[in-house]
Amino acid sequence: MSNHLAMDKVQAVQQLVQAGWSQRKISEAVGVDRKTIRRLLQQAASKGTSAPSEAPTGLIADAEASKGTTSSSQAPTGPPAVAQDAGPTCEQVVASTVAQPSRSTCHAFHESIVAALQQRLTAKRIYQDLVVDHGFTGSYWAVNRYVKCLEKKDDLPFRRLETAPGYEAQIDFGKGAPYLDSSGKKRRCHVLRFVLSFSRKAYSEVVPRQTTDCFLNALENAFVALGGVPRTLVVDNLKAAVLKADWFDPELNPKIIDFCRHYNTAILPTKPRMPRHKGKVERGVGYVQDNALKGRVFDSLSKQNEYLVHWERTVADTRIHGTTKQHVGKLYQEVE
Repeated sequence: MSNHLAMDKVQAVQQLVQAGWSQRKISEAVGVDRKTIRRLLQQAASKGTSAPSEAPTGLIADAEASKGTTSSSQAPTGPPAVAQDAGPTCEQVVASTVAQPSRSTCHAFHESIVAALQQRLTAKRIYQDLVVDHGFTGSYWAVNRYVKCLEKKDDLPFRRLETAPGYEAQIDFGKGAPYLDSSGKKRRCHVLRFVLSFSRKAYSEVVPRQTTDCFLNALENAFVALGGVPRTLVVDNLKAAVLKADWFDPELNPKIIDFCRHYNTAILPTKPRMPRHKGKVERGVGYVQDNALKGRVFDSLSKQNEYLVHWERTVADTRIHGTTKQHVGKLYQEVE
C-alpha cells in the first residue's frame, strides 16, 4: 500500500488545522490517521510554516477579499459541536442485543462498536481499532457479523451535527425548472443549492450543465452573495468535483483542489450512498424544487436565476426553520 497522501487530503488537513479543529476531529472528517496528521504538522513546523495557534472563525472574509485576507468576525473557535440526538439511544441498542442466544466475542466491546458506528466507521475500521486500542483477539468476520446484526435489529443510532457559524456549507445539485432557449425550445437545467449549516441560509443558482467550470462559477457566486467563504464545503460525490467516489479515498478534481487552496477552504466529499451525511442540503434541494420551481417554465436561464434570488429573499429567508426553530434570515444576519 502506498504511503503517499493525496494532495487534496494534505490541503484539507492544513485548512482544518488552521480552523482550530482537533487532530481527532480532522481524522474523522478527512479519513486520515492521527499519526499522519501529526507527521504533517511536524513537517510544516520544521519548514517554519506551522499553522497559527488561533485561527479566524465564522465566514472567512468577504468573498471578494478572500484571496489574501480573512475576517476577524467573532464566533466560537472550536470544531463543530454535536447537537440533538435522533434515533434510539446507545442504552436502547444495548438492551436490544443482550438477549441473544449465544454471545459474540464482540459483546464485551458493544458500546465501543456502537460509538464507532455513530461516527460512521466501517466494520474493517472498527475491527482495526478494537485490536489496537482494546486488545481484541477475535476475527474481523466476527466484527462484521456483529455490525450487520446491529444494523438488522434497528436503524443505526445517529446524531444530527450542528456546526459553529461559518464553519460549514453543504452543497448539492438537483433538477431545475425547464427554460426556453433562443429558438423557443425547452431546455433542462440543474439547480445548485448551497446551504450554510448553522443558520440554513442558502444560495440557489441554475446552470445548464454539471461541469466543473459551472460548479466553480456557482460556488464563487455563492461566496459573493453570502459575503464570505465557509471553512469547509461538504459535497456529494458530484462528477463536477469528485473524479472517483470511494469510501476511503475519494479522488478530487485538480481544479477543485486549486480552488479550495485559493479560497482557503477545505472540501469534504461524503461517503457514497450515505445521504444522511449531508441532510441539510438534501432537504434544501427538495425545498427549492417543490416551493420555488415546481410547475414553472422560465423564458431564459437568467430569468430563472433572477426569480431564485427573489425567492430566497422573500420566502426562504423569512421562514422559521423546522429544525433550528429560528428565523433563517435573522439568524444569518445576527450571528453568521
